[in-house]
Amino acid sequence: MGLPETHQHTVAVKRCGAYDPQTVYVAICRQLELLGGADCYFQKGQRVLIKPNLIVPKGPDTPAQTHPEVIYAMARIVKEMGAYPVVGDSPAWGTTAGCLKALGIGERLRELGAEIVNLNQPVRMNIAGANVGISRLALEADVIINMPKLKAHQQLGATFAFKNMYGCMCGMAGKEKAYWHFARGDDYDAFCRMIVGIYQKLSPALNIIDGIVAMEGQGPISGEPRDVGYLIVGADPVACERVCCDLIGFDPANLPLLAAAEKMDVGIAADEPINIVGDTFTKPACLDFKPAIQTPLRFTFPRICKSVAKQCMILLKTLFSFRKSKA
Repeated sequence: MGLPETHQHTVAVKRCGAYDPQTVYVAICRQLELLGGADCYFQKGQRVLIKPNLIVPKGPDTPAQTHPEVIYAMARIVKEMGAYPVVGDSPAWGTTAGCLKALGIGERLRELGAEIVNLNQPVRMNIAGANVGISRLALEADVIINMPKLKAHQQLGATFAFKNMYGCMCGMAGKEKAYWHFARGDDYDAFCRMIVGIYQKLSPALNIIDGIVAMEGQGPISGEPRDVGYLIVGADPVACERVCCDLIGFDPANLPLLAAAEKMDVGIAADEPINIVGDTFTKPACLDFKPAIQTPLRFTFPRICKSVAKQCMILLKTLFSFRKSKA
C-alpha cells in the first residue's frame, strides 16, 4: 500500500445532488479510483476507523453531522475491500451509537458488520504544548478515514478537514474539547496549532468531506442547510480545505486553521496549485454561501457547565429508553 506521489496533493471532486444511497456510493468509488484506488489507502484485514462528524443525536434533516448515506457508503467500501469498518466519534452530546441511531443508520451499519465505538480511553500526550487526551481507539486503528461535514463555523470561520479530528480528543467526562476552548480560547494561533497537531498525530489516510448539503450561517450546530452538491475527497487536508473554500467562495487566507497549518508546514503550500480531478466547477459553485457571525473562540465556564448538564440529560434519557425497551 502506498499513495502515488502524483496523488499526494490531488483532490477528487464529484457532483452529487442528493443523498440517494447508490449515487453516493458510486460517487465515492469513482473518487477513490481517480485517487489511485482504494487499496492505496487501506487493505484487506485492516481495522479502518471511519471518523464522521457526530455532535448531538439529531436526524439527517439537521445538517450538523455527516450524512448517514455518506457514512454507510464508506463503511460498505471498506467491507467490500475485506477490511473491518469501525465507526467512531466522541460527540459533544450523547454517544456514537445514539447519534447514529438518530441518523437512522445504526442497525444498517451493524448488519453490514461495522463496529460502532465511542472514541474514549484517553492517552495523555503533548501536542503543540498542550497535554491532551487522545482516544486509544483512534491511535491504535490501522487506518483512519476522516469524514467531516462542510460547515461555516462561528469561532473558526469554516471547518472542512482539520477540525473533525479534534473529535478524537476525549477525557474529562467527554468535555475535554470544551475545556480547551476555555483554556486556549484567547489565543487563536495556539488553539489552531493544537488542532493541526492532533490531525498530524493521527494522520488520516483520506478526507471525505460531505458537501452535498452543507451548513451555512451559525455552524457548527445552529446553522441552516445549504445545497452545495459536492463530495470532496483527498489525502492532503490543506488541499481539501482550499477546494472547499473555492466551492463556497471563502478566502483561505481568512481561516485560522489554514494559517496555522502554513506556519507548521503541514499540507500543500498556499502558493502551490492543486490538482483537481473529477467534475469541474465554476468558482464559487455555491453563490452567496452565508458565513457565520463570528463569536469568541473562548468558552466561558458557565457554558461548559451547561454543556455538561446537557450531556448528562441526554445520557440519562438514553439509559431510561434502553431500560424501558428491555422491560
